[in-house]
Amino acid sequence: MSGPVVKAQNLARFYDVKDGFLSPVKTVRALAGIDFELDAGKTLAIVGESGCGKSTLARLITMIEEPTDGTLEIAGENVTPKDWAGLRKSVQIVFQDPYGSLNPRQRIGQILEEPLKINRPELSAAERETRAREMIALVGLREEHYDRYPHMFSGGQRQRISIARALMLDPKVLVLDEPVSALDVSIQSQILNLLVELQDRLGLAYLFISHDLSVVRHFADEVIVMYLGRAVERASKEDLFAAPKHPYSKALLSTTPRADPTAKKDRIKLEGELPSPLDDLPGCAFAPRCWLAKEGCKTQRPELSGTDHRVACFFPL
Repeated sequence: MSGPVVKAQNLARFYDVKDGFLSPVKTVRALAGIDFELDAGKTLAIVGESGCGKSTLARLITMIEEPTDGTLEIAGENVTPKDWAGLRKSVQIVFQDPYGSLNPRQRIGQILEEPLKINRPELSAAERETRAREMIALVGLREEHYDRYPHMFSGGQRQRISIARALMLDPKVLVLDEPVSALDVSIQSQILNLLVELQDRLGLAYLFISHDLSVVRHFADEVIVMYLGRAVERASKEDLFAAPKHPYSKALLSTTPRADPTAKKDRIKLEGELPSPLDDLPGCAFAPRCWLAKEGCKTQRPELSGTDHRVACFFPL
């Protein structure tokens, strides 16, 4: 197909919450409007602190939750709840905890064949088994692993199984929600290399959610930096890591470990209070913690501007 595999416009998700029985309803703006396009064979990374809206975005893309506002297109089709059943085959997710996402009572063969039983009922048992065994080999496991249980595998092997399950329905998009953060550092590179190999072979589009910027630097093609439900910067990974323009991005990158012991380290320690997601501030949400903020930043909200390197800041670096 031509055009982006995933296209989001002003995608938002709000939640109504109450502090108590008699308290008024308040709104949590978990995702306050985000735009992006994702092409086949490309990786878009979403980074930011906990609570910035990364996982909420993943739930919307995988059609676990319905957006409050905005539009979402997958494979050229507009996504609405009535279309979820048919479109979910195109988008699959790999979770952070490989053991928690696998049924300990099922053998690996059963785990891999279950998506086919639900979504491809026309396939025979023999065809499902053949497909499962082919996928086991594709992710670097051995044929005898088909009859084993999840507890018999290491963390890296379990994540390979999770990846294999996600690929059983031939998706166009994989949402990778912190896929290596629960693994040993020595295993992380193996899983990332596997994902790169699968992307090259199958033409997959990846939405990569991570807080580890050192991984993002070597894995992503493009990066969106989020803060309290909004995108504050979007650029290619080369441009972002070479010259971040938003103060928040600069602060995030300053905490990333560097392999060069002689490199100068200028860590930026953010001060001030983190605004509550219950408060819809009129200005820039980062202003209370920003060392460049002026009075106008507290009353006017900056929007993403620019061409290839976009930033939401009145005083970009």
